[in-house]
Amino acid sequence: MKTIGLSELKDKSLGKIGAHKRDKYEHDLKIEILAEHIKQLRIERNLTQEELGALVGVQRAQISKIENNTGNITLSTLLKIFSALNASIKYKIKKQEYELS
Repeated sequence: MKTIGLSELKDKSLGKIGAHKRDKYEHDLKIEILAEHIKQLRIERNLTQEELGALVGVQRAQISKIENNTGNITLSTLLKIFSALNASIKYKIKKQEYELS
């Protein structure tokens, strides 16, 4: 039985990196992972959604939407959440070159 790697499987089912479907998948996955990290940090800190919301200045429903990836979040709110969770967020910006046809 032949096995294939995850990258090859994604290439076959979603297209190569740069294909619209693949790029959307990768983007959505990053957002989903970020939402899960927020939820796990909140739980580790023994905070309810309501308590985290109070620390950040948003309603419990907004925290729920963020954790379940069903709502948009501002950068300001994202930074406030990580600050309230006593966590830092690190990011790397990589410039991509695009050619116009």
